[in-house]
Amino acid sequence: MSPAALFARLPWPLPALLAWGGAWALFLALPRLGLAPWLALALASAFGIGLSVLAGSWWRRALIGLGFPLSLALSGLAVVPAWAWLLPLLLLLLLYPLSAWRDAPLFPTPAQALRELAAHAPLPAGALVLDAGCGLGDGLKALRAAYPQAQLHGLEGSWPLRAISALRCPWACIRQGDIWRADWRAYALVYLFQRPESLPRAVAKARVELQPGAWLVSLEFEAPALQPQASLRTADGHTVWLYRAPFSPRRDGTPPTPAEITPAWPQSPKLTV
Repeated sequence: MSPAALFARLPWPLPALLAWGGAWALFLALPRLGLAPWLALALASAFGIGLSVLAGSWWRRALIGLGFPLSLALSGLAVVPAWAWLLPLLLLLLLYPLSAWRDAPLFPTPAQALRELAAHAPLPAGALVLDAGCGLGDGLKALRAAYPQAQLHGLEGSWPLRAISALRCPWACIRQGDIWRADWRAYALVYLFQRPESLPRAVAKARVELQPGAWLVSLEFEAPALQPQASLRTADGHTVWLYRAPFSPRRDGTPPTPAEITPAWPQSPKLTV
């Protein structure tokens, strides 16, 4: 098991304590190596914020990422320019753009969550598959295990996360961009791990752009207005929902929401893949 996976499995609050302790150790040690205090602040904050991506829920990520700079500010030990206190905030915004919090705060796809996907949503060799909001690349890894012959693409709004994902998944084509502005027409399958509040927008976009026979796959959260082609229960308790274009309304008569009828995103040229 990798160090990152071990860190993510630690019982709370051990991840926070380790992240804060490591950040404090860096902040105290780096000036002894000749670094300016403001640079020590930036690097120590980057350490804590970097570890925050491994935490599951948004409040744990916030506590881990902001814990060191807040404790340093309250301690009164730091002698740094006033502008230096903006560095932790800028680092957080780079790693977690505001749009990412509106759509889906970072939460990795479990490694085995999609292992049965190909049996229920078969794709031809070379099919284009998109992980919309690929984060650190865990979803791409799970998709590769399910579709080893597919051409995998990832789209991520945060450029640091996009860079990490590209390093972890060199076999995938990963781009920085807005999943709502990108064109989904070329893809045989689009995979999402979004907030429930984002799914109506995803359904509206999929209705317009996915070609007949293409799949929309959602981990954990169901699209309430669509009849799923199948739903898979994973060993760790997650549910994978499969929808195939052209989409059918739910058989219980649940009407689509306005957002699922009229797309609410700017039109844009096709994403080059």
